[in-house]
Amino acid sequence: MSQREIKIVEVGPRDGLQSEPEILPTTSKVTFIEKAIDAGVRRLEVASFVHPKRVPQMADAEALIEKLPRRDDVSYIGLVMNARGLERAMTTSVHEIGMVVVASDTYNRKNQGCSTSESVAAWQDISGKAKAAGLRANVMISSAFGCPYEGAIGVERVVELAKQVIEAGPAELGIADSIGVAVPDQVTELLGRVKEVIGDLPLRCHFHNTRNTGLANAQAAVAAGVTFLDASIGGIGGCPFAPAATGNIPTDDLLYMLDRSGIRTGVSLEKIIEISSWLESELGRGVPAMLPKAGGFPTGQAA
Repeated sequence: MSQREIKIVEVGPRDGLQSEPEILPTTSKVTFIEKAIDAGVRRLEVASFVHPKRVPQMADAEALIEKLPRRDDVSYIGLVMNARGLERAMTTSVHEIGMVVVASDTYNRKNQGCSTSESVAAWQDISGKAKAAGLRANVMISSAFGCPYEGAIGVERVVELAKQVIEAGPAELGIADSIGVAVPDQVTELLGRVKEVIGDLPLRCHFHNTRNTGLANAQAAVAAGVTFLDASIGGIGGCPFAPAATGNIPTDDLLYMLDRSGIRTGVSLEKIIEISSWLESELGRGVPAMLPKAGGFPTGQAA
């Protein structure tokens, strides 16, 4: 078995909660994050610095970050879309900023109110300012496999965008399947091409399970050599600006696959399952993840 290590980026507090109809109180979000840290998670997307009218679930970004525990071994990521978002992030104690550049113009305009090329220019400015302020700066190319408005996204389009965004010196490059349309062969092809142009820059992937291919795509990404995988405890969330794009891959289910494959993560599956059960009580309904229902690998013996 492989002895590789994959680092989990827990996105439930941000990408998970931002698409759920319930708006959890700040105290519940803090508890959510504290529980994830206790389970072994060391990088978490905790907030999005966007207009509260567009994403009301994230309206308490500053207040939330102020209440989070400070630990030298834990890094909090805040999502920004523009210069105003960066300004807000810089008033907090967030450790990293992440920005999204959408591979299609139509979706980028729906998501960020500007063209893809304008977002690339904004990212280049934001990256410089963030790093000057001592923040880690990351960028993610989203809808890299397909757009709900324009259809399929060509590999060359994503490769060209990768060339443009890495000019600003991100700490890592992310590739996202924001609407859950990718299949493993596409993941293998695209990541292979992207790695040709980014060299040793760490690669991070973000998959949605909208069409039940998210875990298979994550496995393909592991085989392609990614360093980081995003996942959401319980499988909650998605993108509020893409029709029916629900279903982040569940941290629970991903951990089971990685653990059974001999890949280290440093995160406790048992504790993550417990958090999913807690989330169900907070949300008042079940979560999509399978492991809270099925449990881990059975340890009993057959009669």
